[in-house]
Amino acid sequence: MEPKRQFVLSLLVSNHFGVLTRISGLFARRGFNIDSLTVGVTENPEYSRMTIVSQGDEYIREQMARQLRKLEDVKVVRLMPKDNTVMRELLLVKVKLEPGKLSEIVEAANTFRANVVDLSPDSVLIEITGDKSKLDAFIEYYKPYGIIEISRTGITAVGRSTNTLFREDENGYEFNSGKAQT
Repeated sequence: MEPKRQFVLSLLVSNHFGVLTRISGLFARRGFNIDSLTVGVTENPEYSRMTIVSQGDEYIREQMARQLRKLEDVKVVRLMPKDNTVMRELLLVKVKLEPGKLSEIVEAANTFRANVVDLSPDSVLIEITGDKSKLDAFIEYYKPYGIIEISRTGITAVGRSTNTLFREDENGYEFNSGKAQT
């Protein structure tokens, strides 16, 4: 039996009310957890890109992709291979500010290529983007300073090649399924 592994699905969906509910409901009905979910409008405001991270063996990955493709508002479903995909997260970390520690905190943030986005008398708010391992390392580094609060966006992903979820031409939008939509 193949062990459960994390997998990433990239979806192109209709950008309207209820789509997220139907997709998350599908996962819930099947008893699968969503580890991470990001959604945002695409270059065409009629569609949103949804990135879902979950866990399962190959059968579960394929089953979820098949079930998602059956939903009317889901235009494209793509399993994103880790070796051919750029995956990033945004992390906001609020760190306790002790007297005399500001320059040390800022210098470490610069080393991670992070940005200080807010400063108060008792805390520093730092923004960083990167892959999961970079963000996890960043959190571990700042734990001794005292992490007050963390907010993480979850993974968003785009394939490395020129193959996209959809493209526009003179006839309208073409999805990777080959269906034209005007």
